Amino acid sequence: MRIAIGCDHAGYPYKDGLIAMLQRMGHMVQDFGTHSADSVDYPDFAHAVAHAVESGQADRGIVLCGSGNGVAMAANKHAGIRCALCWTEEIAALARQHNDANMIALPARFVPEILAQAMVRIFLETPFEGGRHQHRVEKIACS
Repeated sequence: MRIAIGCDHAGYPYKDGLIAMLQRMGHMVQDFGTHSADSVDYPDFAHAVAHAVESGQADRGIVLCGSGNGVAMAANKHAGIRCALCWTEEIAALARQHNDANMIALPARFVPEILAQAMVRIFLETPFEGGRHQHRVEKIACS
């Protein structure tokens, strides 16, 4: 899979570990930054990742910030993006199974790195169930 990833300074401590895990899993990763712990504006990175997914340049996107809320809100402004804020493995699975989420937002200040990695793994490996969920997902878009 082609994975786009981006974060602000709060998510930066987890990003390299996630990239290494994704590469070990055989995924191609495009890193949209940030590349240090210096303070930055999270929308810049969330928009870059969302654009990559929206345009088909990436299959899935991962965004991180302190609470996960800011990056999720920014990403969800893009047409065709369904970015799920996740804080448990079950929520990560349900985001894929029921909502066909194509991006995951992680709250780096509220989950340990090992849980963030587990959620990403689940997010990437869980298929969309379709069926009764398909028409609900179609109703998400405001086109």
